[in-house]
Amino acid sequence: MPFDDRGLAYGDGLFETVLVRDGVPCLWDEHLARLARGAAALGIPMPSREILEALPPRAGDGLAVLKLVLTRGSGGRGYLPPAPAEPRLRWRAAPFAPAAERWREGVRVRHCRLRLGVQPALAGLKHLNRLENVLARAEWSAPDIAEGVLCDAEGRLVEATCMNLFWWRDGAWWTPRLDRCGVAGTLREALLARGEIRETAAGPEALDAAEAICLGNSVQGLWPVVRLDDAEGRPRGRWPIGARHRMLQARAHDLLGYPVDAMKDVP
Repeated sequence: MPFDDRGLAYGDGLFETVLVRDGVPCLWDEHLARLARGAAALGIPMPSREILEALPPRAGDGLAVLKLVLTRGSGGRGYLPPAPAEPRLRWRAAPFAPAAERWREGVRVRHCRLRLGVQPALAGLKHLNRLENVLARAEWSAPDIAEGVLCDAEGRLVEATCMNLFWWRDGAWWTPRLDRCGVAGTLREALLARGEIRETAAGPEALDAAEAICLGNSVQGLWPVVRLDDAEGRPRGRWPIGARHRMLQARAHDLLGYPVDAMKDVP
């Protein structure tokens, strides 16, 4: 990556992280649609479908993660973008194994102190400016805490540091509306399109009243939340893994080709 690349200098670009199973990218259309939305919002020319379809891995057995990085390229004076832009596309693929024990046993999560800035122009995009997530993730190092829950500057639930957030209440699965900030994950988009979840605006008290909570993304799948702490590490809620968790997990894992463990003693 050249020193003057605008993605390196300013975070002027986008990225996608794609699960690839036996040479076939999962939720590929959703990833390309989000990349296209981001490219249009930033004014970066979108690579052709032919170029993207030619990216490896497209053969071989097993799981891999394909990461794509699209930047505006080099040039421009200061923040002023070059016209026309000459975008730069980079990719890397690596073998991958999901954290399957978290599917089975669930995870402990915590609230973060950091608040996400409200910027509707970037809401939903997977852009390269991820310093807020970096700072939020630096708030804890305990290995038994899997994720951190983030609110925006006005106190509304948004997401976890690298996953989307779902909770069951009043007979439905809900997820935060992402029209102000946050990343619209491709697994979340697919579940919305299939009517499995609904969007709402809510504060953190919604999690306190939830009957079940899950976190999910298109690489790791769906994790049931069994404990939620506040930002100081004090327990705020505990949930046994039940049929509601497994129901949403089954829908999500069907999209990714992951298994759903059989439940015992679940009402």
